[in-house]
Amino acid sequence: MAIKYYRLLDMIQRKGLSKTEFTKLVGLSPTTMAKLSNHRPVNLEIIDRICETLDCQPGDIMEFVKSDELN
Repeated sequence: MAIKYYRLLDMIQRKGLSKTEFTKLVGLSPTTMAKLSNHRPVNLEIIDRICETLDCQPGDIMEFVKSDELN
């Protein structure tokens, strides 16, 4: 998968939240948080909920990385 959530993970850390606190704040399941942490695909409704909670844009929390840059 070429979508990476490094920006989200960094934002969570900068806000002083643990992943567990963030999961509860946004209303995510632990499984969904694990997907985000491992840069796995998630539903756009999840992205929408995160952006609503953090008052940000999707580009603030995720990044497209070309496949050839992954290696």
